[in-house]
Amino acid sequence: MPARIIPLVNGQFYHVYNRGVEKRRIFENRGTYARFLQTINYYRLEGPKPKFSNFIKYKVFKPNPDKKIVDIICYCLMPNHFHFLIKQLKEGGISEFISKLTNSYTKFYNTKFNRVGPLLQGQFKAVLIESDEQLVHVSRYIHLNPVSSFLAETPEDYEWSSYSEYFKNKGICIKEEILSFFKSAVNYKKFVDDQIGYAQELELIKHQLLDAED
Repeated sequence: MPARIIPLVNGQFYHVYNRGVEKRRIFENRGTYARFLQTINYYRLEGPKPKFSNFIKYKVFKPNPDKKIVDIICYCLMPNHFHFLIKQLKEGGISEFISKLTNSYTKFYNTKFNRVGPLLQGQFKAVLIESDEQLVHVSRYIHLNPVSSFLAETPEDYEWSSYSEYFKNKGICIKEEILSFFKSAVNYKKFVDDQIGYAQELELIKHQLLDAED
């Protein structure tokens, strides 16, 4: 595997994403989305620990929720790709998290749907977040993904993102990293909702340009 151009540094935030090989679907139904979320929750925690499949089957290991290798700030699972906004806490934490998460899920998916081979497109992509402004805008971009792709009318209508966590006292995300820039969660909601129309317009323009090239 080629060396990563952008080093992944402790204490820094990154937009991490990947998509299905040949842009294929990686989530087929509610069960596959739910499995991926369970696997996220498991592998964000520090090891060593058994494979997730063994953990699910035997329940002989109790992860420590206070020991993490990454903080998940927000996420969105789309039919053929995923997005994370992540903070690295441990050396190599992001690479370990994504590697174990995707390897575990790929084995589950391939077994369930009787297929072989890679499910995702090679090495995951990681973009360094270089400012507070970029941090909050990337969180908005991630939460708007289902709306800009016309899978939901509003971000809260989409079940497979962290958006609803931002208005509850539970979940796996460290919401304070984003909400600390706003007077309240209601203000963050307005910040996101104000861009719904613009995000959808951009998506339509993108598709029109692609159609024109065909």
